Amino acid sequence: MEQHLEEMKRRVRDGEHNRWRQDSVPDVLAECEAEGLSWVRRAARLTRRMCEAERPVIEPDERIVFTRTLRTIPPVYSPADWAARTAGRTVHELGCVNNICADWGMILSQGLLGRRQVALESRQRLADQPEVVEFLDAAVETIDAVLGLAARYAHEARELGRLDVAALLERVPAHPAKTFHEALQALRVVHAVLWLSGHYQNAFGRLDQYLWPYLEADLRAGRLDSAGAQALLAEFFIASNKDADLYPGVQKGDNGQTLVLGGVRPDGTCGVNGLTRLALRAALEVSMIDPKINLRIDPGTDLDLLSLASELTRKGLGFPQYSNDAVVIPGLVAHGYDLADARDYVMAACWEFIIPGKGMEVVNTGAVSFPAAVDRGLREALPAGGDFQAVLEGTRQDVRRQVERVVGDYRRLILPPAPYYSIMLDGCLEQGRDASEGLKYNNFGIHGAASANAADALAAVRKLVFEEQSIDRATLLRALDANWEGYEPLRCRLAEEGPRVGNDDDAADELLVKLFGYLAQACDAAGDNGRGGRVRPGTGSAMYYVWLARGNPGMREPVVGATAEGRRVGDLFGANLAPAQGVRVRGPISTLRSFSKIDYQRICNGGPITLELSDAVFRDAESISKVAMLVRTFAQVGCQQLQVNTVNLETLLDAKAHPERHKNLIVRVWGWSGYFCELAPEYQDHIIARQMHTMV
Repeated sequence: MEQHLEEMKRRVRDGEHNRWRQDSVPDVLAECEAEGLSWVRRAARLTRRMCEAERPVIEPDERIVFTRTLRTIPPVYSPADWAARTAGRTVHELGCVNNICADWGMILSQGLLGRRQVALESRQRLADQPEVVEFLDAAVETIDAVLGLAARYAHEARELGRLDVAALLERVPAHPAKTFHEALQALRVVHAVLWLSGHYQNAFGRLDQYLWPYLEADLRAGRLDSAGAQALLAEFFIASNKDADLYPGVQKGDNGQTLVLGGVRPDGTCGVNGLTRLALRAALEVSMIDPKINLRIDPGTDLDLLSLASELTRKGLGFPQYSNDAVVIPGLVAHGYDLADARDYVMAACWEFIIPGKGMEVVNTGAVSFPAAVDRGLREALPAGGDFQAVLEGTRQDVRRQVERVVGDYRRLILPPAPYYSIMLDGCLEQGRDASEGLKYNNFGIHGAASANAADALAAVRKLVFEEQSIDRATLLRALDANWEGYEPLRCRLAEEGPRVGNDDDAADELLVKLFGYLAQACDAAGDNGRGGRVRPGTGSAMYYVWLARGNPGMREPVVGATAEGRRVGDLFGANLAPAQGVRVRGPISTLRSFSKIDYQRICNGGPITLELSDAVFRDAESISKVAMLVRTFAQVGCQQLQVNTVNLETLLDAKAHPERHKNLIVRVWGWSGYFCELAPEYQDHIIARQMHTMV
C-alpha cells in the first residue's frame, strides 16, 4: 500500500481524527417542540441541523473527504412523548429505519439535484394530498441540507488551496457522477449523512456493479489506471473505518457496513468485472474491519477469483463471506421475489438477503431457540411416557409458539419516517410515500438459533433413551435439572455416544432438517406480517448464541439451562450453522454435507456455515488453492452461505492476556468482523473455544 495510505490507516487506528469531534450537538428537540413539528418534519430537521453543525475537516493528503465531528445523534422527541407515541406498538431496536440498502446506483446517476427535481415534480402532481406534500417537502429539506454540507466542504477546500477536492465537491453529490473519483466522493458524503440522520447498519450494496461503469470509462479514457483506482478505493475503505466507535451495535464493529461483490446481474449474466478483483485487492491491502466483504459465487466460479478471496481469509479479516447464487436466488423466488430482483440481492448487516432500493424488510425480528423447544418437548413427553414422536411433536409446537409470539409482537411494528433515506429508495419520491410505510418488499426475518445443539440433543435422546433404552427418562430429567452435577458419566455418554451434526451423519442431520422444517412451517402459517409481507426463516444465530445461554436485558427468548447433548448451564451455543462446541468432526467436507441437507428454498433469510481453520492451512500457494476448492465445494454441494475464518489459538490467548500487543488483531464474531481486543470477554472466549478444522 502506498505510504500516504499507510499513514492514513495509522491515523484512523490511533483515533487522531477524534481531535476534531465536538463536545455538543444541536438541540433539535427544543426546536421541534417550539415549532410543533410533525414526525416527518422532525426527521428532516434532524438531518438539516446535523449537516449544518458539521465542521469541514480536510487532511492535507486526503482525496476523498468527510470526517464526522458530531459524536451523538440528538433526540427529536422527549422520553414521555416517545413513550406516548409508541404505546401499544413494537419498536424495533433503536426505533428507526435501519439495516436496509439504498439504490446507490440511482443516487450516483441522478445526483441529489436530480432527486430533488423528482420530488418537486411529484409535489406538483400530488398537490391535493397534504400528507404527501409534507413528506416531499421534508425530503427536499434533507437534500438541501446535504447540498449545503458539500458546499461548505468545497469552500473549505478552496480556502486550503485544495482545488482538486473543491472541484469534486462542486460537482458531487449535487450532479450525476462522471468519474470513479467523483462517484466515491459522492458515495462517501451521502452515506455518511445516513449515520448523521440516526440511521444505522447502512450497507454499501453491490459496489462493483454500480461503480464499475465509472471506472471502466476512466480506464478507457486513460484518466486512471488500475493502480490509481485501487489507491482511491483503498482510501475510501480506510475512511469508512473512521467512526466505528460512534456506530451503534452489540459490540464495536457490528455496524452493518457491508458490501457485495460478484454474482449475476438482474438479467442473469455474470456480474464479475474488473472492479470485483480490484475491490478484493484493496480490502487485502487495507486490512481493516470495514467494509465487510460478501462475495456472491456459484458452483462454477473461477478458482482464481476464489483464491484471491482466500488471501483475504488468510489475512485473518473474517471475510469475505460467501453466498451461493445457485441456492439463494431460487429461495428468494420461492418466497415471492421477482426473478430480476432476486438476482440483484445483497446482504444486510450480517448475512440476511435484501433487495437494494426495494426492500423495507426487518430481517432480524428475533430468534427461535431450538434448544428451548427441544427441552420443552422432552419435559412434556418423557414424564408422560410418550414416544420419540411425542418429543418431536412437543418440539414442533414450541417452535410454532415462539414464532407466533415474535410475529405477534411485530404486527404492531412502528417505524418513524425516514425522509432522507427515502430519497435513495425506489418509488418513494415518485409516489410521495415515505420508506417507513413500506416498499416493494416488506418481509420479516427470524433466526433459527443453536440448531446443531438442538439436533444433537434430539439425536442423543433418540438413540440412548428410546432405541437402546440405556438411559432412564426420569434420570435424564433429574440430571438436566442438576446441571449434570452427580451425573457426569451420563453426561459423557450423551456427549460422546450420540450422533452429531457436522459428520454427514443422517441420524443427526435428519433432525436438523426437521427443526428447520418446523420453523419454515410455523413461518408459513404466520401469514401476512401486518405490513403486506411474510416471515422468512433463517439459519443464522446472530448474538443469540450468547444470549440464549447467558441472557440479555429485555430479551424475549428463554435462557436455556443444561441440554440433553451434554451441554452445561452457561456454555455458549455454536454460532450460526456450525457443529456444537467441542464436537469432533471428520472434517470440513463432512460439515458442509451435513448442512447441505437443509431445504434452503424454505429457509432463506440467510445464516452462514462457520468454519474455523488453523492458520497453518494457509502456509503456501497450494494451500490457498485448497481453501479455494473448499469454497467451491461449498457451492457444489448446495449450501447457502459460508464463513471461512482463520485463527491461531496461541495468538488469541496471548491477545487476551496482553491486548497491548495485538491492537490490530481482527476476528469474525458472527456476521461481522471486529478487533479482538475490543470485544467483551464472553465473545473473546467463544472465539477461542470454536471448533478448529485443520486440512492436511
